[in-house]
Amino acid sequence: MRELQPELAYIKDVLHRLLQVPSPTGMTDDVVKLVCNELDKLKIHYELTRRGAIRASLAGISNSPRRAVAAHLDTLGAMVKAINPDGRLGLVPIGFWSARFAEGARITINSDNNRQTRGTILPKKASGHVYNEEVDTQITSWSNLEVRVDELCNSFDSIWELGIRVGDFIAVDPNTEFMDNGFINSRHLDDKAGVACILGALKSIQDHKLTIPTECSVLFTISEEVGVGASHILRGNIAEMVSVDNGTIAPNQNTCEYGVTLAMQDSSGPFDRHLTRQLISLCQDLEVEYSRDVFLHYRSDAASALEAGNDIRTALVCFALDASHGYERTHSKSLLSVSKLLQAYMTSQPLFKNDENVFGPNKEFPLINSKREQ
Repeated sequence: MRELQPELAYIKDVLHRLLQVPSPTGMTDDVVKLVCNELDKLKIHYELTRRGAIRASLAGISNSPRRAVAAHLDTLGAMVKAINPDGRLGLVPIGFWSARFAEGARITINSDNNRQTRGTILPKKASGHVYNEEVDTQITSWSNLEVRVDELCNSFDSIWELGIRVGDFIAVDPNTEFMDNGFINSRHLDDKAGVACILGALKSIQDHKLTIPTECSVLFTISEEVGVGASHILRGNIAEMVSVDNGTIAPNQNTCEYGVTLAMQDSSGPFDRHLTRQLISLCQDLEVEYSRDVFLHYRSDAASALEAGNDIRTALVCFALDASHGYERTHSKSLLSVSKLLQAYMTSQPLFKNDENVFGPNKEFPLINSKREQ
């Protein structure tokens, strides 16, 4: 199984292409098209939901019970909130991220007339030559930021003539850098790195014609950053879902910087013990480096799926991420490890021994590998 592993070169290539396509929540059509094109190349069937998310599927020997793997295509961003008399723009965030990480970002304003206008997000007191120490003492908040537009404009009317309106989407440049030592620095690795890991696993499965024991849905959601996520994309025939997202590297966290992190709990509560233990066993079988962690201020597609009333078991597989929702960094070893685990999961026997989605009085309990963790 180790020889039939995903290709790191492909994972990095598709990740680079994903990062170059702006996709703040609410403006995801272009990145959806990119992923659909990849699925077409891989000859994987898919359909689009009414809202524009992707529901792909891998046919299995059995079509019940079904499992799912999910990641989100949308990223953080911003929106024009006001056009100021001096031609600067007020803005509000899309998704939850600190104004501290927006300062200095290069951006593109996407207007209804299909015009794209460049600019920079700056604090209102941006010049040390003018404001001296006030540059350092001013508050960090979205209300204290503005967009400097890179056009000949210094009034409301001149901005209006450009076609810029309140509610226009603001896409933040990723500033992507792939380093020779394996580190990848970029905004929006959350969760485009997770999407690349899934596509890497799918390509390996198709290239090597690996057997899929039970049909597997592959879900690419478009509104996770605003809490909606997988709430609308699941169907009632899914028994278990593995969400793929970032694991945060920070003091007092146990995230594995060069391998897989399995989340035992996030802010929505514990993940399914049996499904998580199955993933742990797969890591051990593959000799994939992994760790376990608990995230206190975190939620994923799994939480939105459960909150929507889906009766499913959920787990969270994470790639390593430093400075999440800021200028982020991961490592190619972590991405390859996650992709290996996803390939193994999609080609493994389902958690249930039989074809039922529920446990009755006489049903056998799921097969769980009880090997001790190394």
